[in-house]
Amino acid sequence: MSTTSSRPWLTADAHARLAAELAALRREPDLDGDDLLDRRQHRLARIRQLQDLLRDAVVGEDPPDDGIAEPGMVLTVRYDDGGVETFLLAVRDEAGSDLEVCSPDSPLGQALDGAKPGERREYEVPSGAVVRVTLVEAYPYGCYQDHI
Repeated sequence: MSTTSSRPWLTADAHARLAAELAALRREPDLDGDDLLDRRQHRLARIRQLQDLLRDAVVGEDPPDDGIAEPGMVLTVRYDDGGVETFLLAVRDEAGSDLEVCSPDSPLGQALDGAKPGERREYEVPSGAVVRVTLVEAYPYGCYQDHI
């Protein structure tokens, strides 16, 4: 099964961690009082966010090892300024991985979606500057240990 940016990609560990967070949030009692309203609203919003994420997630299923950038792939990129960076293309809730995580919905993630090694892409940062980046390598997260 191929993943797309419309379906978030999670490792099995991240899925378990987020499911445990959701269960803990659901067990918390609803408290009344004006000063607790913000906390309750924040908790309910996080519950909805986790429910949506976990319902739609592709869990631990590596994308094909075809070198094409997509969620679930570890990407190595080179910026025009010479900097090199390696990160997992996955939802930000993947934090906890030993890799940096780049969201497929971020400007960089969107720019790299579908890129092949050697392809140069560009994206705009909030300041309005255009950043150019070349995909050096892309491989499934499950192969990450073989590459370090």
